[in-house]
Amino acid sequence: MAALIRKTFSVPPLGCNCSIIGDPVTKRAIVVDPGGDSARILHEVQKLGLTVSHILHTHAHFDHFLASGAMKQATGAALCLHQDDLDLWKNLEVQCRMFGVPFVSVPMPDYWLKDEERVLLGEHALVALHTPGHTPGSMSFHAPNEQLVLAGDTLFRGSIGRTDLWGGNFDAIEQSIRERLYTLDDATIVVTGHGPETEVGREKELNQYFRMS
Repeated sequence: MAALIRKTFSVPPLGCNCSIIGDPVTKRAIVVDPGGDSARILHEVQKLGLTVSHILHTHAHFDHFLASGAMKQATGAALCLHQDDLDLWKNLEVQCRMFGVPFVSVPMPDYWLKDEERVLLGEHALVALHTPGHTPGSMSFHAPNEQLVLAGDTLFRGSIGRTDLWGGNFDAIEQSIRERLYTLDDATIVVTGHGPETEVGREKELNQYFRMS
């Protein structure tokens, strides 16, 4: 089985890591967390020769889905979110106002992701893991064959996502990290919501909040 195509880069307004995940055979793609700059994201998709079928959201903080409406309009792809983050999604304008970011309307999600659901991409699949704590509906997307997980703002290199924002819960994020992310193979690459990538094994040993050693 050929390896997935992956392109990850930061987008405005707060440097969210947006990822394009593509199947090399079917050329179908998933975009995860289009936080802003839809033109850049679409340009990268075009350069890779891919067609977007799904837009997945690790959670519904404004900096992870501001470009979702423009992406849907351009590609026709389905917007996918865990239902526990619906209130956050519906309050995009309030979030933008609190951070002084221009508001851009975004349509409602097309599909509610469920825990352990497989999002198919050719012969590959991303497994949706419900990892609440940063927000109630936070999701991580695991590609087992690639030893890759897109963890959003749940786990960072040496740190964890904030729990003092809308819907945050420290106990929940600890449980999500220990039971859902730290149980993955140590060599699994973690694409974080912001900043550099890391590996599960590194965080289990060195993370300043939650270690397993």
